[in-house]
Amino acid sequence: MTTIPSLVDVAWLAEHLHDPNILVVDTRWYLLNPPQGATEYAESHIAGAIHLSIDSDLSAPPFDGPGRHPLPRPEQVIRTFSAAGIDATVHVVVYDSAGGSIATRLWWMLRYYGHTGVSILDGGWQAWQAAAGATSNGIERRAPRTFVGSPDTSHVVDADTVDSVKSEADVALIDARASERYTGEVEPFGPRAGHIPGAISLPFAGNLTPAGTFKSPAELRERYVAAGIPAANHIICYCGSGVTATHDIFALHLIGRHARLYEGSWSDWASTQHRPIQTGDQP
Repeated sequence: MTTIPSLVDVAWLAEHLHDPNILVVDTRWYLLNPPQGATEYAESHIAGAIHLSIDSDLSAPPFDGPGRHPLPRPEQVIRTFSAAGIDATVHVVVYDSAGGSIATRLWWMLRYYGHTGVSILDGGWQAWQAAAGATSNGIERRAPRTFVGSPDTSHVVDADTVDSVKSEADVALIDARASERYTGEVEPFGPRAGHIPGAISLPFAGNLTPAGTFKSPAELRERYVAAGIPAANHIICYCGSGVTATHDIFALHLIGRHARLYEGSWSDWASTQHRPIQTGDQP
């Protein structure tokens, strides 16, 4: 298979939809109503797509590890990806209905396990509907394949690492949450409000155009340059629980920058009382 870009559009997917080595995965999920994503999938989804859930497939139970969406144990990941029909010959295309902010969790996890054959569908479900792409309903499954991979732990950091490097000049700590959560004006989920001292606020939504597609590489580069990110040799991203932070990681990937994920993110940091927090709009 020829090299496929990390971001594909609906025209590309429509052309390749019936390729047996292309697997489309629907990751629709809603923080305030988690079952809604699976319900919407069953009602209508991209033809041939399977569904993987953030809660049951792409995370361990809350706080069975750091934070509300800790990474599953390797044996669970291997089972999930094998049952989904993923092996080394399969290229995965992931979509959601939230500008890619959920889909990028699967993109990141596959790469974390060494599977680089994965792309995000630009514009997601809304773009596919707007283009009148082929849809199906019900629950679809692919024949199982054998997924082979192991986690590259250099892609993640824990709270102790964040605490020890957050003030270093060559480290950029990015907070992908909405700005009002960064400032501490609201905190609907964590026990404390605010942000990790030294973190820069770069909400993931800023990576998107008004149409819900990713900004061009030039625009993304300008965004991160303006935030001072290119001066950093080491980039760490976090969010509420380690899901939407992968959107910033993906955007940085599109401009050739590598970032690591703070797995537990704010749900981990804020639950430990001795960890310092800061409020307001300054790092």
